[in-house]
Amino acid sequence: MRETAHGPIVSPMREIVFDTETTGLDPKTGDRMVEIGCVELYNRVPTGETYHAYFNPERDMPAGAEAVHGLSASFLSDKPLFKELAEELISFLGEAPLVAHNAGFDFGFLNAELAMIGMEPVCMTRMVDTVAIARKRHPGAKLSLDALCTRYGVDRSHRVKHGALLDAELLAQVYVELLGGRQIGLELAADAATSQTSTPDPVAQVIGNKPTAPVRPPRPHAASAEELARHKKFMEGFDQPIWAK
Repeated sequence: MRETAHGPIVSPMREIVFDTETTGLDPKTGDRMVEIGCVELYNRVPTGETYHAYFNPERDMPAGAEAVHGLSASFLSDKPLFKELAEELISFLGEAPLVAHNAGFDFGFLNAELAMIGMEPVCMTRMVDTVAIARKRHPGAKLSLDALCTRYGVDRSHRVKHGALLDAELLAQVYVELLGGRQIGLELAADAATSQTSTPDPVAQVIGNKPTAPVRPPRPHAASAEELARHKKFMEGFDQPIWAK
């Protein structure tokens, strides 16, 4: 932890928002993960770094699942097996907290795939479930990703079917809003550059829980005599205005 004129700076926090698409609802009955999309955040700000892959599930695609995400068995037939990309995926995830919507579902499929190839599961303590966060923040409200996008004004007009990377990108925006928006607790790296004991970070820094922007004096905003005269002339142009009754 470093100090600035404003107080301590917490080291940048890396998080991964991710989503999966599958052949069904339960890996214990033979369902497989067929797509994963990941979005990297630093201090709740997308960095532009993503990870996306399709996987050949080596099985059929039920019609119900295909109707949701549009991924057919034919489309997936020439895609790599999960084991071929597993190391690459785990390297991208690193040790960061993993954010997902109804995260137990996505963790269940990811760890099932890892178990099938003898790799260590992702620790459940890294799980951040946006459904649980939304339930606490908006009790009784609809908690689907679509509903939360609507609530927070996140544009999903290009979402015709579910897609892992697209849904992860939408969820990243929703996640930030669920936690109060990007401006809460953030300071630009330029502020850190003024510290005598540190070098600037490439991303915004978390500075406690209070805004640190300087207080600015109020700016004059009274109308001038010329503006008042123009306004009076404009108002006189109305024929029998209701405010004159």
